[in-house]
Formats: sequence, structure tokens, C-alpha cells
Amino acid sequence: MMWNGPMMGWMWIWSLLGLAVLLVLVWLTVRLTGGQLGWTTPSSARRILDERYARGEIDEEEYRRRRAGLT
Repeated sequence: MMWNGPMMGWMWIWSLLGLAVLLVLVWLTVRLTGGQLGWTTPSSARRILDERYARGEIDEEEYRRRRAGLT
């Protein structure tokens, strides 16, 4: 086979184009999901609970009860 022919340049272009498409798909996935990807960690649950308490949506008793349930 001849590896230094005129088609060698096209093989590089198609490889780079495929890599670019893959990178765009990953970027879009992260952008559309807000970087969360549906995973919730205990620290984010604790953060949400803290925010609800700070806004006054729940009282101290409920805050302590739910906080104990998270650990």
C-alpha cells in the first residue's frame, strides 16, 4: 500500500473532524445539564437544607431533624 499518497491528508482531516465533533458533543452535554449530570451528593443536599433554613422556609426543629437524617 502507498501511505504517502494524496489520500493521507484526507485521513488526518477526517480524524480531526471526528475528534472535534466528539468534543462538541461532550461540551453540549455539560452545558445542557448545567454540569450536574444528575448526580446529587450529600454535600449538595446539606447545602440545599442550609439554604432553606436561611430563607426561613423551615424552622430550627425541622432543620435539625432533617440534618440528622442526612448523616
